[in-house]
Amino acid sequence: MMQQYLGIKAQHPDILLFYRMGDFYELFYDDAEKASRLLDITLTQRGASAGVPVKMAGVPVHSVEGYLAKLVKLGQSVAICEQIGDPATAKGPVERQVTRIVTPGTLTDSSLLEDKSDNILLSLHKDKSTVGLAWLSLASGVLRVSEIAPQALENELRRIGPAEVLCHEEVDGYFTTKVPEWHFDVETGKKKLLKQLGAGTLAGFGVEDMTLAIGACGALLEYASRTQGQALAHVTAVTPSAPANTSAWTRRPGATWRLPRRCAASPRRRCSRSWTNARVAWVAGCSATGCITR
Repeated sequence: MMQQYLGIKAQHPDILLFYRMGDFYELFYDDAEKASRLLDITLTQRGASAGVPVKMAGVPVHSVEGYLAKLVKLGQSVAICEQIGDPATAKGPVERQVTRIVTPGTLTDSSLLEDKSDNILLSLHKDKSTVGLAWLSLASGVLRVSEIAPQALENELRRIGPAEVLCHEEVDGYFTTKVPEWHFDVETGKKKLLKQLGAGTLAGFGVEDMTLAIGACGALLEYASRTQGQALAHVTAVTPSAPANTSAWTRRPGATWRLPRRCAASPRRRCSRSWTNARVAWVAGCSATGCITR
C-alpha cells in the first residue's frame, strides 16, 4: 500500500495528499506533520516503511469539506485520492487515483466560503505593452476575458478579487500558482477555448483579437479541468470585460478612436470606453438595443 501511496504522492509533491482509506482520508510523513499542525489533528505513528517510521494523521470522510475549507483559507492546495477499485475483487491494494484537486481558486461550495460568494480563478499573461486576463467562477461557469495596460493591472486585480492567480511568475499580494509559460501559448489556447465553447470561431464572442487573453484562457481552462477531474460542461460562453479604469489603458499602434453612431446622435448620452476587436471605442451605456439617456 505504501508503494502505491508514494507513487501517487510523487505526482503531487508540492501539495497535501488526502489518501482515502475506508472512512478516513489519511496523510503520511511530512504531509501528516503539516496537516497536524495546520488542522490541530492528532499525529500518530504506525510501523515503518523502508526503515523509516510512518507518521500518520487523518480526517473523517463525512467532515472533509470543513477541513478542506480551512486548508484553502490558509493558502494550501489538496489532492483528493479516492478508492476507485472494488475491495472485494482487488488482489492487493485497492486501486486509487486523484479525482480532484482543491485550491484557493477552485473551491465551489458557497457554504464553505467565508463571504458566501463565488471564488474567482484568474489567469494572467503579459508582454511589454499589454496584459491578458481570463477569469472564471467555477461555481457559476461565468468566464470573462480582458486586455489592459500593465499600469492598470493592480486596480484590475483589486476589482476582480481573485482567490487564486495562474501565472508563470509570482504576483505580489495574491495566492499564485506558477504555471509554465508554454501553457499560455495563443494557438493552443484558441483551440482549447473553441473546443470548450463548441464553436468554430470566436468572432461571435467579440474576443477573436484578444490574443494574450486567449492564451491566458487556455491555461485557465486546462488548470480548471485538471483540478476538477472532469470536463467543465457548464462553461458555455466567454465574455469580454471592460476594465474599471479605462483611462489607464495604452492605445495599441494602429488602433482608432470611434464614437458609435447612436452615441454621436445624442451628445447628452453618457459614454464610456470598452475594448473591442483591438479598438478603443467610446461606448458607455450603448448596447444592441440602444443607448441609455441621462
